[in-house]
Formats: sequence, C-alpha cells, structure tokens
Amino acid sequence: MSDPTMAELHDGLAGTYDENTFHATVADALVDGLAVEPAPALLLDVAAGTGHAAFAALRLSPGKVLAVDISPGMIAQAEAKAATLDPDRRITWQVGSAVPMPAEDGSADAVLCASALHFLGAPALRDWLRVLRPGGVAAFSLPVAARFSPSGAFAAFVPADLPIPDTAEEAAALATGAGFTDVVARRLDTEDERPRSAFVVHARAPR
Repeated sequence: MSDPTMAELHDGLAGTYDENTFHATVADALVDGLAVEPAPALLLDVAAGTGHAAFAALRLSPGKVLAVDISPGMIAQAEAKAATLDPDRRITWQVGSAVPMPAEDGSADAVLCASALHFLGAPALRDWLRVLRPGGVAAFSLPVAARFSPSGAFAAFVPADLPIPDTAEEAAALATGAGFTDVVARRLDTEDERPRSAFVVHARAPR
C-alpha cells in the first residue's frame, strides 16, 4: 500500500477539523490584525482548510476572496458552510496546490495563511510577495517549536527549509528574511482542556 498524499491526509480530517476551535481563534487573530485600507479588492486564503480565515476575512468587506486548498474534503466542508456564512458568494473555493497560488503577479491586496505554512515551506513566503501588490499585506501563523509534534504520516510533509520558531522574534525573522517589511509577530496561547499555542505574524510587501 502506498503512503497517503497530503490531500488524502487532510481529506481524512475534514469531517472533524472544525472541532478544534483553535483554528478559528488563529484565523480571527490574523484578520483582526490585518491593516488593509481601502477594503481589499482581492484577498487570497492560502491552504484554506474548511475556510476559517476566508470567512473571517469577510469582515474586511473584500471585493473577492480566492480560497485554495489541496484537499477536496476540506473545500467541500467550506462550501457547505458558505451558504450561511457567505450568502453574497464573495468567496471562490478552489481545489489545488496553494504554492504557487493561482493569481497574477501583483494582483492581491492581502494574503492569509492560517495553520498551514509549516507544511508549505519557504517557497510560500516568496510566492506571497509575487502575488501581492506593492504595500500589500500578509498574515500567517506558525506553530511554537516547543509544542510542535506532528503525528504519524504528517511528519513526512514538514519541509526542512522553514525552521519552526521558538520565539516571536524567530517567527518575525522568517518574514523579514523573505523580503517582507513592517513585520510584527506575537504569540497566541489558549488555556482550555488542551493548551494550544501559535505565532501570529503580520507583514507588508515592499512598496
């Protein structure tokens, strides 16, 4: 039997993905810290999962949101929720690779990536600079190294070219090193039955 693909692994999680409420907490933190004015004409949600970041981004009154994920199961879950959460159908859902994003150079005002960069690797950061207009903004999250322990088959998909940060300063340095400016990073922690942590990073493409 062949090893499962990344899409197949996430398909297996799609039905229960929303039970982990930390995904929504991270998505809200990314959107709440996104400084984009005027309202974005095009916002990209990279590795969208079941759509937490895309739905949260509707608070920014975007003209259009393009949400891409490699997992058909995740996109199906997002589309099922969209009837209620996106009645104006501003979000376009697409199954496919999120790196590179299917967007023209300099076409996006904002990029979001919640709970996924640690599987996408450094090429994702470079691709966001490609798709963003000068001065466009990006927001992404990364796990905290001390609490990061990918299980089973997922461990094989963690790229070696993106070190998992121990501190907010290390998380910010990943964006700065890729060429972003105005980088701000902070640690987000929850203290429920299973404490969870992540770094939330906001950055800007050079003007």
